[in-house]
Amino acid sequence: MIAVAIDPKDLEKRLPQTRLSRRLDAWISRIGDGISWLWLVLLATIVTNVVMRYVFGEGRIEFEELQWHFYAIGFLAALSYGVVRDEHVRVDFVRARISARMQAWVELYGILLLLLPFIALVLFYAVPFVAYSWETGEVSPAPGGLAYRWFIKGALFVGFALLGLSAWSRLCRVSSFLFGSPAAVEAVDSDGDGAA
Repeated sequence: MIAVAIDPKDLEKRLPQTRLSRRLDAWISRIGDGISWLWLVLLATIVTNVVMRYVFGEGRIEFEELQWHFYAIGFLAALSYGVVRDEHVRVDFVRARISARMQAWVELYGILLLLLPFIALVLFYAVPFVAYSWETGEVSPAPGGLAYRWFIKGALFVGFALLGLSAWSRLCRVSSFLFGSPAAVEAVDSDGDGAA
């Protein structure tokens, strides 16, 4: 067993894992790790576009549009990844001054009253937004632009669906911390032994 000193105010280290949260977190982390390679593809696209424009004097609208498509996909996937890894933006000035239990209550109400309703609203309006693009065969209005505009619009739905799953996972962990339900599963350290 490995004994770890836990700061009584550090909620992230005190939040228990549940069966569902462990599965969702692992799944979203794998997706996030895979999508992280997209940033290298984005960088290569930007460099290619710059070289073509300033060295060969030939700019391509396809590369311009690919850049913002890759950026949008990466950003939308990073939302859920940030929640799962607890690396999203917080008001640390306030958070550092309250107990872990109070942090959990703030997080519970934030998820239930702000995050989940916002995600539901985006998903509700994303469905007709993507469906209309699919039905009309929407393409870029720019000459030489990319076709299949529904694909990038669909990334909005997928990104927010993943964010919803990560919020649900976080809600399970906070609920387990505050109420003991759903039941927590024992943490496992890198050696596979139970950690205390």
